[in-house]
Amino acid sequence: MLAHGEFGKTGKAAFFPRVGFTALAAGIAVLLLLDGCAVGPKYHRAPVDTPAAYKELEGWKVAQPQDTSLRGKWWEAFGDPQLNSLEQQVNVSNQNIASAAASFLVARAMVKEARAQLFPTVTVGPGATWEHPSSTLRTNTPATGTTGGTGTTQTSVGTFADYVLPFDASYQIDLWGKIRNQVKANVYAAQASAADLQNVRLTAQAEVAVDYFQIRAQDAQKQLLDQTVKAYQESLDLTRALYQTGIDSDESVAQAETQLDTAKAQDTNLGILRAQYEHAIAVLVGKPASSFSIPVEPLNANPPGIPAGVPSQLLERRPDVAAGERSMAQANAQIGVARAAYFPSLTLSASAGLESSSIAKLFTWPSRFFSAGPQMSETLFDGGLRRATMQQFRANYEETIANYRQDVLTAFQQVEDNLASLRILSQELQEQDEAVTSAQRNLTIANDRYRLGLDPYLNVITAQTALLSNEQTSVNLKMERMTSSVQLIEALGGGWDASQLPSAASMTAKP
Repeated sequence: MLAHGEFGKTGKAAFFPRVGFTALAAGIAVLLLLDGCAVGPKYHRAPVDTPAAYKELEGWKVAQPQDTSLRGKWWEAFGDPQLNSLEQQVNVSNQNIASAAASFLVARAMVKEARAQLFPTVTVGPGATWEHPSSTLRTNTPATGTTGGTGTTQTSVGTFADYVLPFDASYQIDLWGKIRNQVKANVYAAQASAADLQNVRLTAQAEVAVDYFQIRAQDAQKQLLDQTVKAYQESLDLTRALYQTGIDSDESVAQAETQLDTAKAQDTNLGILRAQYEHAIAVLVGKPASSFSIPVEPLNANPPGIPAGVPSQLLERRPDVAAGERSMAQANAQIGVARAAYFPSLTLSASAGLESSSIAKLFTWPSRFFSAGPQMSETLFDGGLRRATMQQFRANYEETIANYRQDVLTAFQQVEDNLASLRILSQELQEQDEAVTSAQRNLTIANDRYRLGLDPYLNVITAQTALLSNEQTSVNLKMERMTSSVQLIEALGGGWDASQLPSAASMTAKP
């Protein structure tokens, strides 16, 4: 085995390192000047049609909010301490948020992985080898006999050692921007992941608020039915008294009993939905349903003023829209990665170290060795692979454009839907309150006429049923108005802004 160290024993040893590394340094300088020749299309956000104003705000406003924009802790606008406490627990303990946060950390690590390719790779591989060739291998060397004649003698090769301490370095010159475009693509992917994280967080927060107001509505329905059961019991007692005095009939008693039992069953049935909403909130705040409870408190709240802003701001405030836009930028950068495959790649490599058959001589000057030089490669034929790859990434880019525009359209739809819902519910609730007042007046008249013996008890039952139905509808409308307020805030982005996305510099910083 020829030791590299023997190369250094010649008189040229001192010359070759100077010439070799000087040439290598000159080559690197030239190549670095060419390092700016990145290929790939420049990114421009795809244009979308943006209306000048929300249609559902024309001539009507949800309220007059004090703030001109939503805040990060948007739920505090409802002024409910219990809701505030639940929302804080969502940010800490929700497992979907934890999963999305871990996905973002993965995406951020991939940015650092791609960026590492911009730097040289240096390795060291010290080793020691002891070798003993086969004893049947002989070397014939000239020998001189005692008689002055010339002949040959056979000498066997013995065991020898090879100690080596090599350092290898390689550096791929990013002539055409393949690595830089990959870094950009990973940065955009990580930013999209950060926006996805915010969208998961906003969705969980909104779901907690919706479920919370559903529970409060169930508590209000429970309060209403409890009062109704009490009123029906009083009506039954009155009917029985009138029957016992011969004023009324047993038929009226049976009707009153039926109505009371039906109301009790409805009252009991409310517990199912309340328990389910409570269990759903427990999952959202990361707690077992068996150890979680929310105290009873009937719904008694009005929606806060919600600043809607202008539609053009929605593109920056919606995390799902921002994620779609970052995905579009990522797909554009990947086109540059694919296009770089059409051009040759250039790699600089160098190797240097020490090698000797004696450990004592390993760290001496004659034991040194080195090699350095560039290597260029170019694909001459790939059966259409690069062309197909380009077509794939271009189609993927077009797909992200379509998805982005669809996200924008959906965002406008959701805002308009909830603005319309709040506008219509506000008017409907006023009309429903008038209906409740009329039903209460009708019941009062029916009770008076029944006590006077002018009308049968069936008229009372009809009036009571109408009042209960209208009161239940009123509670449901109040609940729908609160949930529409939450969903409007969610549709507006919940106070988030695309400026909160992590920068490229923060992606590569040490945690």
